[in-house]
Amino acid sequence: MNLKKYLRYDAGLLICLMPRASHIQKAERLNLARTLLQRYPHWPKAAQQLARNCSISERQAYRYLEQAQRLKRPVQVGDVKVSFTVKLMRRLVERLRAYAAATGLTLSEIASRAFSAVLHHGGGGILWLTHILLSHR
Repeated sequence: MNLKKYLRYDAGLLICLMPRASHIQKAERLNLARTLLQRYPHWPKAAQQLARNCSISERQAYRYLEQAQRLKRPVQVGDVKVSFTVKLMRRLVERLRAYAAATGLTLSEIASRAFSAVLHHGGGGILWLTHILLSHR
């Protein structure tokens, strides 16, 4: 691991820049935080345990505990996401963006749901998907 990209000097101080947690790490940390809140009635003990288990600061652990407190059930830990580029007609992209804005979904979530539907419905999935996208003009 190249540590140089995580270290920086600023005003004579060495600053360590930590990479952001992945979606999977966040889900796992939220689930652990939720479990710790159920186990420990006092937040300081839960925060210390979470910080130790996840190698994060106690301040960050408290943030996870605050989020976990609002969860009604554990967060589903998904698969790793990868970049996937496609070329689409401009009009289709405009309609997808409008649909995303209207529904509050991301383009990635819309694409994931559409591709899953196509794969789930087999060969007829393309016709079904085309019908759905065209009917939301």
